[in-house]
Amino acid sequence: MSAAKPTQTPPTAAICTLQGSLLTLAIVTLLSFTCLSLKSLNSPSISSSTPPSTTLFAPQVRVVDKDGINQAERVEGEDEVSSDVFHSPEVFRLNYAEMERKFKVYIYRDGDPKTYYQTPRKLTGKYASEGYFFQNIRESRFITDDPDKADLFFIPISCHKMRGLATSYENMTVIVKEYVESLIAKYPYWNRTLGADHFFVVCQDVGVRATEGLPFLVKNSIRVACSPSYDVGFIPHKDVALPQVLQPFALPRGGNDVENRTILGYWAGSRNSKIRVILAREWMNDTELYVKDSRISRATGELVYQKKFYRSKFCICPGGSQVNSARIADSIHYGCIPVILSDYYDLPFNDILDWKKFSVILKQKDVYQLKQILKSITQTEFVSLHNNLVKIQKHFQWNTPPVKYDAFHMVMYELWLRHYLIKY
Repeated sequence: MSAAKPTQTPPTAAICTLQGSLLTLAIVTLLSFTCLSLKSLNSPSISSSTPPSTTLFAPQVRVVDKDGINQAERVEGEDEVSSDVFHSPEVFRLNYAEMERKFKVYIYRDGDPKTYYQTPRKLTGKYASEGYFFQNIRESRFITDDPDKADLFFIPISCHKMRGLATSYENMTVIVKEYVESLIAKYPYWNRTLGADHFFVVCQDVGVRATEGLPFLVKNSIRVACSPSYDVGFIPHKDVALPQVLQPFALPRGGNDVENRTILGYWAGSRNSKIRVILAREWMNDTELYVKDSRISRATGELVYQKKFYRSKFCICPGGSQVNSARIADSIHYGCIPVILSDYYDLPFNDILDWKKFSVILKQKDVYQLKQILKSITQTEFVSLHNNLVKIQKHFQWNTPPVKYDAFHMVMYELWLRHYLIKY
């Protein structure tokens, strides 16, 4: 019996099958392209972008979606700061945002609560900045109870509070020395970096006396100080200049009022430094510079001293017993261009803000040409300085609770920058 032969498909049938398959593939492809086209019409174009922003805090940020495609996305609610006064506005923006997300500080809880962190002395007077920092850090998001998660460690020594308790310089030195040594003996954190990731805050010159018994504290740790003078051991790349602000301000914030400022330059104060003696001697009788060798008495009228800030173009800020002066923050608050007249002064936030954009910085020897220097500044230049000054006022204001970009947050930003250098 012969085997059956396999059935063979006629050539014409095979051709029809192939043509059908190709037709099906073409239909599927056409439908796919149609779907993609409709999808693209209903979704934003990849190549489109939001018009570029003219302010610092409305930037374009590149975000990668799940398909790996970069989409332009505007950051909302961050248009509160101008880029005109920053050295590197984009660097500031990115670092500030990272600081708010990640920065953590551990505060030592040991010590007498009447002397240390728990109860700041007061939030008024020319040393109020120290009290505000102690208060603000307690109110802030930066605190951690886990020292192993901390970027920096805060040694809560309030020299201002100890001074208010009538503690002698000698006893302050002993108190600070014994306190810091007890932290070193009790906890392991100091010894990991020899204190390089620790910081303390002082806003008066008694802080220098109080830390005399601990030279390694001043040398290794970050000192946040209101008296940042190079000639008393202040180390700019390590330490932080704390703005000295006399709060509360007696009168509202000034600014955007250049037409009212008819006095060329203004200063009134005590002769408690060499530069102030020279300033008063040279310019006290001048007709265009309002210079008094004593603070204006209340007998002349209510708040006459403060009201002069509103009427002056430039406010002269000579160093007193220290290089710093609360007059600088006063000038900024009242919209008067500060004229810095101090040598060896590391200005607050100097590595963040471009002080030349909103102030006049002189050497002490320039006091003899002060009037000529101020008169050489054109009206256009003055208006530009004034407008920029208004933009940075918020950075020299203390608040409780603290507010974004205020003096507290700017100090914390300075500390955030430094923690990279000594991260354990």
